[in-house]
Amino acid sequence: MNKQITLAMGNGGEENNELINKIFYKAFKNDILEKSEDAAVIHDGALAFSTDSFTVSPLFFPGGDIGKLAICGTCNDLAMMGAKPKYLTCSFIIEEGFSIHELEKIVRSMKKELAKNGAVIVGGDTKVVPNGCVDKIFINTTGIGEIQKKGISSNTISSDDVILVSRDLGRHGATIFAAREGIELSSKLESDCASLTHHVQALIDAGVEITALRDATRGGVSAVLNEWAKQSNICIEVQEDSIPVSQEVYGVCELLGFEAVNLANEGTFVLAIKKSFLKKAFEVLHSFENSENAVKIADVSYEYVGKVVLLSSYGTKRFLDTPTGELLPRIC
Repeated sequence: MNKQITLAMGNGGEENNELINKIFYKAFKNDILEKSEDAAVIHDGALAFSTDSFTVSPLFFPGGDIGKLAICGTCNDLAMMGAKPKYLTCSFIIEEGFSIHELEKIVRSMKKELAKNGAVIVGGDTKVVPNGCVDKIFINTTGIGEIQKKGISSNTISSDDVILVSRDLGRHGATIFAAREGIELSSKLESDCASLTHHVQALIDAGVEITALRDATRGGVSAVLNEWAKQSNICIEVQEDSIPVSQEVYGVCELLGFEAVNLANEGTFVLAIKKSFLKKAFEVLHSFENSENAVKIADVSYEYVGKVVLLSSYGTKRFLDTPTGELLPRIC
């Protein structure tokens, strides 16, 4: 392991996993933490508990801002465990000289997204640091939610399941990169940043048998699938031509050499559900505007345990590995 922290260690890929496993898991090891879910399940399975920090650059981007991102991020992590977000805390680290007008704009975004989730801020902390000690503003949010459906876990996926994605991939990562680098696009590409609480609740209410859910943020869908394959000791076989990618994101990927499956999302989730509920899951997801192109992308087998395999339309196979190296820093 590298003796110094690198940007690659924060990008949701292989280096990030190594840092977490060899430093944090080693020190803080316990049964709850080792499940490696989007949120911890506590209080005899009644509550989900999650925390996240947000350092995105730029602070304001097409489709959202750091405030919206901070609420969506934590609420979505709770939703991925079948929980309804209820109570959040938020902490701000603000650079001296930061605009009060921009701070108010960020807080308004947070208030709006909290209302969508039916959640409230019940505590927080504010620190102001000298100019140059932080890049404008960092936000941490921690949330507690009431679990509506127990048993959702990325450690229990089997060959009885199929894998879906809720919408087209990579919009957030592509949008942030374009905004940061000043790339002017002829299209209206914007982040997929959105709360997913109502999507998950609708699936639960419809009786869809959900095995696992995961918010495909840093490291994208490829990181999620590789984590699932290792956690559940399965092989995930992805039909490459079924992966939904918009023309705008495809263009950015072609231009810059990215893979859409590696790019971050902030309103896209991956689902493992029982095969017999596929039709009902589509009925639910397609009723939401931002998941109307939800699609099945993979089956589960035991051919290459712990691996993700891409199956091309030509009949060839290749492994889809966990992203490595410095992808896009400061995307969330």
